[in-house]
Amino acid sequence: MFDKTTWIRLPRNVVVGHGVIDQTVEAVRELHLQGRPLIVTSPTPREIAADRIVEQFAAEGVDPEIVEVEDASFEAIQRVIDTAREVDPGFLIGVGGGKAIDIAKMASDDVGRGFVSVPTAASHDGIVSNRGSVPDGDTRHSVAAEPPLAVVADTEILANAPWELTTAGCADIISNYTAVMDWRLADRLKSVHYSEYAGALSEMTAEMLVGNADSIRPGLEESSWIVVKALVSSGVAMSIAGSSRPASGAEHLFSHQLDRIAPGRALHGHQVGVGSIMTAFLHGGEDGIWRDIRRALDSIDAPTTAAELDLDPEEVVEALSTCHEIRDRYTILGNGIEESAARSVAEKTDVI
Repeated sequence: MFDKTTWIRLPRNVVVGHGVIDQTVEAVRELHLQGRPLIVTSPTPREIAADRIVEQFAAEGVDPEIVEVEDASFEAIQRVIDTAREVDPGFLIGVGGGKAIDIAKMASDDVGRGFVSVPTAASHDGIVSNRGSVPDGDTRHSVAAEPPLAVVADTEILANAPWELTTAGCADIISNYTAVMDWRLADRLKSVHYSEYAGALSEMTAEMLVGNADSIRPGLEESSWIVVKALVSSGVAMSIAGSSRPASGAEHLFSHQLDRIAPGRALHGHQVGVGSIMTAFLHGGEDGIWRDIRRALDSIDAPTTAAELDLDPEEVVEALSTCHEIRDRYTILGNGIEESAARSVAEKTDVI
């Protein structure tokens, strides 16, 4: 008897394009959401986008509650949860980069209210995924949560975001290549369930970025269009899989370990991009896809070396040789690689 089931939660509306920030209330109305919105944002995104959204709601006779957060932390999440319980909003809206959206996502999950994602930077696929990431001391927690009910991504705003945030988002997507390689390997060696659909979508998303790397340039809305579509696709792949497997493998373990060893040195997307170069080498050797990954990252001005991440060679070697301890997820790193092997990989890929 066939008894397999799955429950896939995806955004109902994804609105992408020039000036769509002014369609936020319309996107909310189409969802038939009721009640007062609680907007979670941070200082700069508030000036760029959140205040404009408040004005839209005010024109409709609605007065949103606003919580401004400085850092992504469990304390910030709890502050939003406490505010939500006090004002009883009908829904939440996360406006900003990764931290505001992740905080809104996890708080909305806790209080049982839907949320809308309004990114002001295309820095990672958290704008649409069913997972949030929060630093805690010298580590980072990836937490399951509900994906947004809608995404409103204004390419004009995204194009004017700091270029390094966009390149970090690109690198995060390109690293899907090695995440899917690791997922297939775990399926073959450890019988980890593999979704052909989610895996193919994730790979296609990475290919979209690599294939268009030469046309992704600062200040171009067309570039923002390409990047945000890729980020949405990556987030959808994770929702289909019911896990972060389509977009998180050994390259993410490497990044998480760097967060412990050298916190705050580089952006998450840049770290996973460099990690993907080295883990792709482990999968394919000298003539593998790692060269294409490195070439694409270089083309969009994303880091490809330890120096560009503001790391010294020993920190890279330490992270690569110990990151398998981060979590119980089988990858190409298996039960770990020797320091000498890690150094060899980093040298052969010109990371160090």
